[in-house]
Amino acid sequence: MKYMILAYGSQQDYDALAGQANSSGPAWSAEDFAAMGAFMEKFNKELAESGELVETRGLTAPVHARRVQQDHGVPVVTDGPYAETQEVLAGYWIVECESFDRATEIAARLSACPGPSGLTEARAPFADVRPIADSRDELEF
Repeated sequence: MKYMILAYGSQQDYDALAGQANSSGPAWSAEDFAAMGAFMEKFNKELAESGELVETRGLTAPVHARRVQQDHGVPVVTDGPYAETQEVLAGYWIVECESFDRATEIAARLSACPGPSGLTEARAPFADVRPIADSRDELEF
């Protein structure tokens, strides 16, 4: 079965990654960013070698996003970031593995990703794990 692991962040997190401290947490140094990159490369390589990795991508900062929604039958485009949204999708992995528990184990490994000193657990990255439906018959409500 395929599962999507969704990692979340905020515009403030992206700003911190770019070296800008803010109320959400400390600025990341070049060394912090390199450590995170090395962790992610190893994580992705291990998933690829196990045959469980289907695809993974990181997403650009919310400031580069657009939201499209209907307003009285007319599509309205709003540029990001969105004040009403604290967390945004930062990246994802699609894995194919034997169970929901295994997908959860994989996602749990992301909590070991290094960050700058002073990063609190309240601002630590988190991920959701969701099964992927191959057809509408597999959708459960």
